[in-house]
Amino acid sequence: MRKVLVTGSAGFIGYHLSQLLLNEGFAVVGFDGLTDYYDVALKQRRHQMLLQNQHFRAQEGMLEDFDLLRSFCEAERPDVVVHLAAQAGVRYSLENPRAYLESNLVGTFNVMECARELAVDHLLMASTSSVYGANTQMPYAEQHKTDTPLTFYAATKKANEAMSHSYAHLWNLPTTMFRFFTVYGPWGRPDMALYKFTRGILEGTPIDIDNNGEMYRDFTYVTDLVKGIRLLIDAVPQRPEHAEDVPEWDSLSPAAPWRVVNIGNSDKVKLTDFVDAVEAECGRPAIRNYMDMQKGDVPATWADATLLRNLTGYAPQTDVREGVARFVSWYREYFGI
Repeated sequence: MRKVLVTGSAGFIGYHLSQLLLNEGFAVVGFDGLTDYYDVALKQRRHQMLLQNQHFRAQEGMLEDFDLLRSFCEAERPDVVVHLAAQAGVRYSLENPRAYLESNLVGTFNVMECARELAVDHLLMASTSSVYGANTQMPYAEQHKTDTPLTFYAATKKANEAMSHSYAHLWNLPTTMFRFFTVYGPWGRPDMALYKFTRGILEGTPIDIDNNGEMYRDFTYVTDLVKGIRLLIDAVPQRPEHAEDVPEWDSLSPAAPWRVVNIGNSDKVKLTDFVDAVEAECGRPAIRNYMDMQKGDVPATWADATLLRNLTGYAPQTDVREGVARFVSWYREYFGI
């Protein structure tokens, strides 16, 4: 039985990925700090559901605690590492940048060190569409420049990509970075737009709509996203013998067994249309509070997911209205509304 270490296993994406891997016959070991950035009870509930499977076990701890992480990895000896744990949230990085420095840089370095020492078959790590920053060339493709991040959160993820490339080159450590695009779905984080919109509409309180609704996002349903990750586990990058061997459509490094892959729905949706979908599912109108563009935000994101499709034969495809309906249904059930 292949064993996968999932960091951030009590998180939104980590929970869904762990569930999928368990369903497909993997053993999963989770590592999560269960920090109080948002409701810890939500994280604990996710872990409780995973622990109902005999092939899942978890360690609570911070990635910055290298000795704990290392001893856990040495005891479990996973074949694959999927590193999802991070200090998330673009807005919060304006308030508490140090949390991002410690979790996303120091924590990620510790994960890479453990992966190197274990010589795992494949290290996969989460980046973000935010690394495209001020780039206005869309849809975003992996080969586009990512030298102008607009938030410290995005800067830490860009640094993770650079750090992991150096490790892949130096230690021949097969590494795949993936850039996520506006992930949403059941068991999502309370700081995410869909969660806040649904809560506000159902409670009859105003919802904030940035840039007066002139925003576009590539909304990616969470089960589509984790299916992409699952398939990429088996798409292990190989160091090319010659730089010219790398196809134009591939982001494979000419110097390392390393690549970066977009995982997005490849569908640009206007924010006001997204709110319309939430209103339709909640059965009542929103009290819309139109606001200016928020600091560090970008007006649009849109993924070119050609590489994901070429590598795995798969592309996310859940329609945003269907995805919103599933989330609102979960929200009502979870809160007994």
